Amino acid sequence: MKHPKLNCQSNRSGQGLVLVIIVLALIGGGFWWLSSNKRAADKDARAFGRQMIQRITVNHDLAFFSTYLSPQARLDIPPMQQQQLISQFQELGQPTQPIQIDENVTWQSNFFEPRAFFTAHLNYAMGPATLQLTIDHPVSRWQIVSMTFTPPKMH
Repeated sequence: MKHPKLNCQSNRSGQGLVLVIIVLALIGGGFWWLSSNKRAADKDARAFGRQMIQRITVNHDLAFFSTYLSPQARLDIPPMQQQQLISQFQELGQPTQPIQIDENVTWQSNFFEPRAFFTAHLNYAMGPATLQLTIDHPVSRWQIVSMTFTPPKMH
């Protein structure tokens, strides 16, 4: 008679062990997924930042630049300033290649709300210049949050 009771208890502990294994697998899978997405977002941020610097400083692409401005950046850099900035880059010509770019991707929380900071050290015939970009990815795509250009010093 005691044998069925022992069997029933071992059945329950076996079910508990299976449940613990399932929960641990779900937690591990969730952590792997979050880590994988973070690595992909980091890689995408760096690629977008480098592409944006290339399109502004080398290609002088006003349409690309203006398309990826955040709503606040559109207010801070209105269309006339955008055009003036691209014209300034056109006047400076092509910077020496490859462009040295300092990159830093940060996260507001551990896995969410990425923000990246780029500093491009541009070398022109007239002297060195610096372009700083801040980008983020609030909803569906990367966008420029802020931008600062320090042109070569005129002698």
